[in-house]
Amino acid sequence: MAPVRLRFVGCGDAFASGGRFQACLHLDGGEEPLLVDCGASSLVALKRERIDPATIGWIALSHLHGDHFGGIPWLVLDGQFHDRTKTLTIAGPPGTRERVKAAFEALYPGSAGAERPFEIRFVEMRDRAPSELGPATITPFEVVHGSGAPPYALRIEYGGKLIAYSGDTEWSDALIETSRDADLFICECNFFDKEVPGHLNYRTLLKKRPQLGCERIVLTHMSDDMLGRIYEVKLPTAKDGLVIEL
Repeated sequence: MAPVRLRFVGCGDAFASGGRFQACLHLDGGEEPLLVDCGASSLVALKRERIDPATIGWIALSHLHGDHFGGIPWLVLDGQFHDRTKTLTIAGPPGTRERVKAAFEALYPGSAGAERPFEIRFVEMRDRAPSELGPATITPFEVVHGSGAPPYALRIEYGGKLIAYSGDTEWSDALIETSRDADLFICECNFFDKEVPGHLNYRTLLKKRPQLGCERIVLTHMSDDMLGRIYEVKLPTAKDGLVIEL
């Protein structure tokens, strides 16, 4: 069995802290590639990593904030103008189809209903209900992060491996279940010790680490506050372009 490779195409927060691209994870090594989140800067980041956007047939979204789904219009338009034919399936919380359409209309009025040489499909994920998404089985767990729709941590079975992803959230016991027995847990850590609603900080995560039954953990989605104290951090941290082989 081929190794599974996880690439941090983008590991930044909404404000490009540290010059990092917004959330975008690329899984390869299974039957087909899978993209997890697609922040507004993702098309640029994918091309910088020399990943052809037309090879991506499946996208799973943790929640509906622009730094996690706002890159989809550009990904679609890139395919439209470069003769893409591969179907694109987008899975996300309830309301994903409507939010993507609204983003299209805000950015390029009239583009949402344009004719394209490929089909776009939507899958609505529900809390704790496994969804078959092409090469992966994804189970979402609702967490705590206001985004106008249920925010999810994702438990992703892909290529014989189990990858857990927190999405954006403050501490929630749902993370314990999401990360249980995972080969890798990708966890947001927006702040070092500040208590900010909807986000985790390093002090809390370090305290809760014994409850997380995962083999490995990597921190992502770090703000300037967190990056400024990264020399104090004892857990592994992500950077754009980092590849982890599982």
